[in-house]
Amino acid sequence: MPRIVGLLKWGLVGTVGIAGGLWVINLPVPPLRQAIAKTAPILLTPSYFNMDRNYRAAIANVEQSDQLINQATSSADLELGAEKVQQAQENLDQLPVWFLGYQPVMYCQWFSCGWRFTLDEFQQARQRVGRMDAQVFQERNAFTQLQQAEASLTQAKAQHQQATDDPQRQAAIAAWQGAIDQLTQLPPTTLAGRTAQTQLTAAQRDFQAVTGIQTSTQQTNTLISAAKAFGLQAAEASQNPPHSVTEWDAVASLWQSAIAQLQRIPPDAAGYSEAQTLNAQYQRNLGEITTRKQAEQAAVTALSQANSKIAALLASTPQDAAQVDRPRTAAQIQSIITDLETIQPGTTAHPQAQELLTFAKAKLNELQ
Repeated sequence: MPRIVGLLKWGLVGTVGIAGGLWVINLPVPPLRQAIAKTAPILLTPSYFNMDRNYRAAIANVEQSDQLINQATSSADLELGAEKVQQAQENLDQLPVWFLGYQPVMYCQWFSCGWRFTLDEFQQARQRVGRMDAQVFQERNAFTQLQQAEASLTQAKAQHQQATDDPQRQAAIAAWQGAIDQLTQLPPTTLAGRTAQTQLTAAQRDFQAVTGIQTSTQQTNTLISAAKAFGLQAAEASQNPPHSVTEWDAVASLWQSAIAQLQRIPPDAAGYSEAQTLNAQYQRNLGEITTRKQAEQAAVTALSQANSKIAALLASTPQDAAQVDRPRTAAQIQSIITDLETIQPGTTAHPQAQELLTFAKAKLNELQ
């Protein structure tokens, strides 16, 4: 019996020692991991598995949060999307930057690796999560403003019903108008803003029916103020380019909302001339944004084509330089250069395109 207990004791000590050794080996220390990867890569399987799991989870959470936030139908969708954004952030935090671009060959022979990770992809994922985090913040603020506007509207209606003299009725009317203005100024790109648009029509109709004092001038001023508010948001959102196609779409949506407000002003309204002047300016701005969006789309497409051609070229190029078909390789590189030269400055793809263009031209010169 004592011998069995002794064996169990030493077995436990050995197990703990092995577990501790694996823990040390799998620490995120590049020199140590590189040495182990060359001699006993199977020992790194736990950390590879953890990285693969976090990568898969990060991709899934980013996609789910994007769907929940950008296609939200309720505040519950936004809150769940915010949770997914946080989970994606936590998953990305588990992917060490030094590991990016390094593929564990032995591990991927045994398992189906989920990642083909580069530093650019990692940064893009970080940026996408950051944008959605900011979007959730904006959505929450908009919902807070919507709730305040709805509460003010309900309170103003109640005050008007309970008013017993003209001063009380005028105060209630002013509060009612203020609540409508709050609904008008909500960002139209948010779920709260879209909800407010449906409430705004009913609120204005009730206001006119009950008070009878909503004049054409007041309507025009409200619509022009709303249009200017949307225009200001659009101008702010378009600052500091380059922007992605999605971001240019958001800017275009703001200009379209501003134009839609102006187009609601009838020709016989007192402020129609001012509205038309603003409308012409906003239409021109919308055209410029559309042009920049198209340039961004073309740049992203061209960069993707160039990267695909680069990958194909690398895959087909023999390792023995003497076996390289120099004319064919030069033609392929020239095709890549042609794609890269179509990418315009001011797009998100331009900096990377310039780096690839310099490298491609240098390689082409070596072949000539």
